[in-house]
Amino acid sequence: MFSIQQDRIEQAQWRPSPHCDERSRPNDIRLLVIHGISLPAGEFGGSAIDDLFLGCLDCSSHPSFSSLAGLRVSAHCLVRRNGELIQYVPFSKRAWHAGVSEWQGETGCNDFSIGVELEGTDTTPYTEAQYRTLVQLTQALITHYPNLSKTTIVGHEHIAPGRKTDPGPAFDWPFYLSAL
Repeated sequence: MFSIQQDRIEQAQWRPSPHCDERSRPNDIRLLVIHGISLPAGEFGGSAIDDLFLGCLDCSSHPSFSSLAGLRVSAHCLVRRNGELIQYVPFSKRAWHAGVSEWQGETGCNDFSIGVELEGTDTTPYTEAQYRTLVQLTQALITHYPNLSKTTIVGHEHIAPGRKTDPGPAFDWPFYLSAL
């Protein structure tokens, strides 16, 4: 079981991102947003995701990275294909993961959510190791933050429809939610 101390998962690797700021209401965490990411698209295991979240991605290192120049983005956590958990932003701070978003009529989901990235694509099945880590992480978050529950977990596609599609059809929502 994962545990949270001082707004961080003790079992996660800690790599602090500069791409975050203070929440206007630090105790108002009531949404968990699941994302999918791969850099370059469809490739796994490199350092590009870390570099993006840490603000040091060499945008000339791959043709597809040119559109990322100047982008300041982060997530609270990343779950790699092998289940490795990395945390970039303390949960008490606002990570920049949701962008233009809306949930239950309220815009600006970064203000009240935790963002978890899964290394993957919309169409590549996520791994058993990722689901195991994500379930343990979610259980720790639900235990620690009383406004989170199974009913307050969404995909990026749900809060930014038409703009985002992740984690996509490859994400097994029934399996994940039943495992909680």
